[in-house]
Amino acid sequence: MERLEDSLKYRQWRSTLEANQIQLHHVEELSVTRKPNGEILFAKLKVHATNPQGEKLLPIVLLRGHFVSVLTCLTSAETGKQYLLLVKQHRIANGAVSYEHPAGMCDSETDALAVAVKEVKEETGLAILPSQLTQMNEEMLFTSAGLLDEGGYFFSCELTLPDAEIDQFRDKKSGETSENEHINTFICPIEEALPLMNSVVSQLSVFLYWRSKGKI
Repeated sequence: MERLEDSLKYRQWRSTLEANQIQLHHVEELSVTRKPNGEILFAKLKVHATNPQGEKLLPIVLLRGHFVSVLTCLTSAETGKQYLLLVKQHRIANGAVSYEHPAGMCDSETDALAVAVKEVKEETGLAILPSQLTQMNEEMLFTSAGLLDEGGYFFSCELTLPDAEIDQFRDKKSGETSENEHINTFICPIEEALPLMNSVVSQLSVFLYWRSKGKI
């Protein structure tokens, strides 16, 4: 059974606080959720922490750990048209269908590239190499730093494929059903993607990609 203090998520969180000169005086575990193997999955903590000016910070933090998101751009070898390879699934927090890039949590893994390769394969069936990934953010980007420690590594992957191969990813079932992942892949022309996305992370990936191409 992994202790909170020994988990990668906890150690990364403390390291980030220290790097920003935050003094952590006391930590109380309110709730901890573990994987079947005993590893920490989530932890809700009550903390006493002060900033460099000695002011108290808000006392509740939810440790979730870091994640990867992989914008996967498939270019038609015949026409040059660009498509995004997305995953489509219902999400428990709002019940809606979400159109997202392949993504996943790093959990106890420190190699974000390895996690990105694994998640693309698990969620879409597409096998890629670490050398085919480009990280789009130099600094960690946080989703909701008022509560969550969650920070993201945003990658892009560009592949040129025949139309017949791209079509194989239309409405393909994927995901780890043992973990209640019920995913269908979705091929979308890149210029039509934003209106489908209700995730800030998914939309941000598109903007980061366009910025890397000098389009914004």
